[in-house]
Amino acid sequence: MIERYSRPKMAALWSEAEMYRVWLEVELAVVEALEHRDLAPKGTAETIRKKAKVDPAHVQELENTLKHDVIAFLTAVSENLGDESRYLHYGMTSSDLLDTALSLRCRRACMMIREELQALCGAVKARALEHKKTPMIGRTHGVHAEPTTFGLKLLGWYTELGRQEKRLMEATLGISVGKISGAVGTFSHLDPFIEEYVCHRLGLTPAPVSTQILQRDRHAALLTTLANMSATLEKFATEIRNLQRTEVREVEEPFGKGQKGSSAMPHKRNPITCERVAGLARVLRGNALAALENVALWHERDITHSSVERIIIPDSFLLVDYQFSLMTEVMNGLLVYPEHMMANLEKTGGLVFSQRLLLGLVERGLRREAAYQVVQQHAMDAWQGGKTFKERIAGDGHVQSVMTADQIHGAFDLQRYLRNVDTIFNRVLGEEEA
Repeated sequence: MIERYSRPKMAALWSEAEMYRVWLEVELAVVEALEHRDLAPKGTAETIRKKAKVDPAHVQELENTLKHDVIAFLTAVSENLGDESRYLHYGMTSSDLLDTALSLRCRRACMMIREELQALCGAVKARALEHKKTPMIGRTHGVHAEPTTFGLKLLGWYTELGRQEKRLMEATLGISVGKISGAVGTFSHLDPFIEEYVCHRLGLTPAPVSTQILQRDRHAALLTTLANMSATLEKFATEIRNLQRTEVREVEEPFGKGQKGSSAMPHKRNPITCERVAGLARVLRGNALAALENVALWHERDITHSSVERIIIPDSFLLVDYQFSLMTEVMNGLLVYPEHMMANLEKTGGLVFSQRLLLGLVERGLRREAAYQVVQQHAMDAWQGGKTFKERIAGDGHVQSVMTADQIHGAFDLQRYLRNVDTIFNRVLGEEEA
């Protein structure tokens, strides 16, 4: 991924230098296991650990000739070793090293993403509680529907992030596996104990069955989970972008001192951060599709997945990490305009209370079809201008014959629509936190 969308900690995990360090970590764990099986002299792993040096540039130089990255790596490491080098990669195939090391880095990356997800959860929860009772209009099809609160909108986001965290942990468990089972997964040259030892040493689980590789449905599940999380962030970003439109202006993403919105128009305050989050989600979905394409390989394995994964796995983690960071900044600094929310809610002159009037007429004896026709006719006329919906209803003799003035007035009571907000918050957060 380009540096623009990479944060240092995650970028370091997916650097070439870190890849070789993790490869060496796996190889050393295998040598330790060989020592336990008396297949290598005691202290061999420690000797290799002290002597081994890996220069990524030198490995690349060797690979230019050898045309094999693992052999280039092993050659580079062995140059600084003595006789103990013969125990490196003993009985292994390249994918024993590659797939186990990849699982290790994916697991670590998942834990980093979880930290960022939890940070955003905290920010969303805080703003939800802050605006628990801030009224705003709810919209369906982009059109005013009924009143809600901004806090309830954010509470829904909070619960969605909770579901995404569960999915992330499931995907983490699915990818936290290793294999040291040989060329086609039959342990022809190494005892299964070696695999068990290595995986335990690295915090992984031995794959119950493997071929030359770990099955790629695991990686597809991981990438689709990352894409799913990204889609959630895109959803948040898209909502903020819509609410920031000039005609709405109920919220705005932070606009820093000295920031410029347009090279041509000095007045502009554009939702560029949210637009970036939304745009990058498209890349994550494409990467997830590529991961699904990797599941079907020839027989015990081919190499068509390898080149794809070198791009999509690091890039997907880097992008999701970056997106979470951006959205946490947006939520912490989000500008909220309750007065604009109320003005928009009142903009239609009471149209959004139509259902309460409909039910009020039904409760007092009108058939639903007749009540609907009365309320809808006034609503349709109000859309055209002139008297407001509330004024039209108040002047309707037929409605007055069914409902008292107080009952009509009560149908336009905003608080009636929000009376269960506390219940919903208690259901999600518990009474103490809500």
